[in-house]
Amino acid sequence: MTKRTTDVAGEAHSEGGLVFHPLDQFKVTPLFGDGPVEWYTITNVTLWMALAALVITLVFAVGSRGRALVPSRLQSVGEMAYGFIHNMIEEVAGHDGVKYFPIIMTLFLFILSANFLGLIPMSFTPTSHIAVSAVLGFGVFFFVTLLGLYKHGLHFLGMFWMSDAPLVLRPIIAIIEVISYFVRPVSHSIRLAGNIMAGHAVIKVFAGFAAIAAISPVSVLAITAIYGLEVLVAFIQAYVFTILTCVYLKDALHPGH
Repeated sequence: MTKRTTDVAGEAHSEGGLVFHPLDQFKVTPLFGDGPVEWYTITNVTLWMALAALVITLVFAVGSRGRALVPSRLQSVGEMAYGFIHNMIEEVAGHDGVKYFPIIMTLFLFILSANFLGLIPMSFTPTSHIAVSAVLGFGVFFFVTLLGLYKHGLHFLGMFWMSDAPLVLRPIIAIIEVISYFVRPVSHSIRLAGNIMAGHAVIKVFAGFAAIAAISPVSVLAITAIYGLEVLVAFIQAYVFTILTCVYLKDALHPGH
């Protein structure tokens, strides 16, 4: 049975049948040569992360070069982003969190730029890889944890002890809080990579069906609708990652329940 299925699949492929691989777009490949990918290899991931950083630099460098009372379009974009993140930090983490604005602003802009660049046809989305999102997620986790220990010492651990709960329940709640705290970087990372990867894979599947004349119009309409949704998801995922970072920062600055 297995051999028969393989033969049929091979015949379909040789006759120009519908064969596509939605996950091929997430392959990490070296930019130069065909050798193995090492930690120092310049890959497509490296390229598109560098392009995201370049876009951010150009928008803010060019936009702020001729600062004027009546802002240009680029200056307006920069000011809107600045005000949006500044207000988010102040509302969620408090006034004390504003001093960490550069870190959070950088995270938001990098994720947003990488997500939007990934919507360009034939591009690559670095944030669809758990290796990239995990570095961001665990980086935030270690930063807020070390910050909390630095500012509060061992009193930072008081966030795991619910002093208002009944005494018999406190140890159980403490265990749950500790597990929840250490799961944070995992969920923080997987949420970003999973949502970005899922949307791109669905678009690829519908694009494969577009080759069939009978369902091509439906497939094109579906691609258009999903693409519009992905534009929204690209922003929402950057926003969610950033606001969760602000929540974690608030716990580090004010660990008391």
